[in-house]
Amino acid sequence: MGIFKSFAEKLKNTGNRWTQSVSNLFSDDPVTDDFWDELEENLILGDVGIDTIETLIADLKQVMVDRRITNKRELKAAFAELLISRLEAVPGMGKPLDLSRKPSVVIMIGVNGSGKTTTSGKLASQLKAQGRHVIMAAADTFRAAAIEQLKAWGERAGVRVVAQAQDSDPAAVVYDSIMAAKAAGDDVIIADTAGRLHTKSNLMEELSKVTRVIKREIPEGPSEVLIVLDAVTGQNGFMQAETFSKAMPITGVVLTKFDNTSKGGIVIAIADRLKMPIRYVGLGEGIDDLQLFDPRTFVETLLDAGEHE
Repeated sequence: MGIFKSFAEKLKNTGNRWTQSVSNLFSDDPVTDDFWDELEENLILGDVGIDTIETLIADLKQVMVDRRITNKRELKAAFAELLISRLEAVPGMGKPLDLSRKPSVVIMIGVNGSGKTTTSGKLASQLKAQGRHVIMAAADTFRAAAIEQLKAWGERAGVRVVAQAQDSDPAAVVYDSIMAAKAAGDDVIIADTAGRLHTKSNLMEELSKVTRVIKREIPEGPSEVLIVLDAVTGQNGFMQAETFSKAMPITGVVLTKFDNTSKGGIVIAIADRLKMPIRYVGLGEGIDDLQLFDPRTFVETLLDAGEHE
């Protein structure tokens, strides 16, 4: 429970304005028509998405009738359970990464600027701290800055980085990292890939080639494919996820910069619309601010509907 307590504490410290306004709706007053309008407005502002909002409110109204609830505060607990059940219904939600193979390959995908390279470095640092032997592959060869940034993370974490020159073949970098991991008996390879959506066909072919190279050396293929989405961009993340999922099956979402967004409902929208599990949430700049996602802790903390002591 230690990591969940830490997750709850970090969420509280983000001071997310949206979640505060939603929580404040659930006072001791009776439930009125105005309440439903205010709840809908707040969910819209939080980027939950219209379709999801309609079904959430319809379900909550039904619970209110079934349980004969008249008070907003009583309705808060019902709303929390409703959100938790929506999140937990997505297979893999809140589950740790599958790193049972040796070596396991974790592919990081996402657009430039989403925090993908930083997330790769933080994840490598955390896994190393857990006693795993990690290699990072600088497979975003389109940007020299990405290669240098990953090398800097490698030095900081004490993790080897396999890299080639700018504009090298990303699949060749991943191949080299697999060979290096096998030779050294390493546990995990984290491959940081390019994310330039303005050249979709080239990007898709690059990622498909990376997958083919991995499967040639590790028949089961990548252990995890994580898409890194910037929480601040909100609904734009859906287009990104849909585009990247055409190149390779996505096993989970990393939601970065959650501490900087006022649209906390994107978590609910991702679960409901994309049916993709959220595996990590970024809650700050530090290495330990990349937190494993826990649905119940998330909802109870944001709605102030549970105990976290």
